[in-house]
Amino acid sequence: MRKVFISLILIIFPFLLVKNVYAIENPTAADNNKFGIHIIDENDLDDATRLVNSSGGDWGYVTFVIREDERDPNRWQKVFDRARRLHLIPIVRIATKQDGDNWSKPDPDDISGWVNFFDSLNWVVINRYVVIGNETNHASEWGGEVNPTEYGDYFINIAKRIKVSNPDYFVMMGAFDASAPDNKAHMSEERYLTKLLQKYPKIFDDVDGFASHSYPNPDFSAPPTNKGQKSVRAYEWELSLLKRLGVKKDLPVFVTETGWAHQTDSDKTLLGADSLNDYYKSLYEIYLNDERVVAFTPFVLNYSSPPFDKFSWKKTDGTFYPFFEATQKVLKIKGQPHRITDIEILFEIVPQFIKKDDKVYAVGVAKNWGQSIWLKDTKITGDEHENAGRIEIDSPLFTDVEPGKIGIILYRRL
Repeated sequence: MRKVFISLILIIFPFLLVKNVYAIENPTAADNNKFGIHIIDENDLDDATRLVNSSGGDWGYVTFVIREDERDPNRWQKVFDRARRLHLIPIVRIATKQDGDNWSKPDPDDISGWVNFFDSLNWVVINRYVVIGNETNHASEWGGEVNPTEYGDYFINIAKRIKVSNPDYFVMMGAFDASAPDNKAHMSEERYLTKLLQKYPKIFDDVDGFASHSYPNPDFSAPPTNKGQKSVRAYEWELSLLKRLGVKKDLPVFVTETGWAHQTDSDKTLLGADSLNDYYKSLYEIYLNDERVVAFTPFVLNYSSPPFDKFSWKKTDGTFYPFFEATQKVLKIKGQPHRITDIEILFEIVPQFIKKDDKVYAVGVAKNWGQSIWLKDTKITGDEHENAGRIEIDSPLFTDVEPGKIGIILYRRL
């Protein structure tokens, strides 16, 4: 009996020590604002929120890239904190660095560098959306060759490593070019995925969502009414392809790139920007009415020079193309993404005898270890830091308290 008791203690004891363990959440379980935008520069965050959180919207998405030579925690924590204030949910695509005309292959020995970097950041919401790579069915995106086996090996390793470090990571493969042909410089998405699954039949066990580049091809100019592999609904074809290849998992979709090429000062052969208002409105109807789509982030908010100026929503003079304002006017919903609330009472100033609304509160100095900003005149309930209890903050006193900061609060233990 004594041995049985000791065995039970050894099994249960680790779980008694675990506090505030989270895991990825269904992003559509709560109200979700699907609108988003792709940015190149963090200085565009203010314009991004003006776009995606307009007309009733809140907590839209923003996709951006972090290169391996840009992993400065101070810089990116400031970006995340800015996104938090602006109510923008980051979708982070990781990249290597350019080597001539190609993006270099990632170094498997550098995975710990990504893990340590990501874990050093206080993310904006519980789900830490990470996209591993980009259009790897292009040779230029994988060191000059297309190699599904190498990508699969790297993806599995980094996905498992970051999920071990924290279960909140929501990991996606890099989106593919659904329109790519089979030639020396490219591999069709169908052939690529077939080879990938032949080598790693269970690779999608480590995939939480499906990133898609659903572009209106050919020439980024086809109407939104088109369907199939080379359309703004390419993700439908991609999901069907996965089923045909034996993937049983139902994956939520993140359209991290889409959009039309439009006329620029240097190229008048493309679609006129004025004609895109209706195209984008039709695009939104498709994505908003498809429950599989979690977010869509058209490419790109601001890019002033070739080759991507033809996709830019912002003109070189600082004003915006008409479809920016047209998108602002589309009705949106207030997203309610789940965020960690973690409260540490550093010390008590006034004991718990202040009565308010039939409740008794104390005044104390507290540190915000969570993801939410404690706003004045707002009730907050959350976990007590490194403790099994719960705390209700009636209101921060004097000022808002951002994550990582200290403030004076009116609180009670629950």
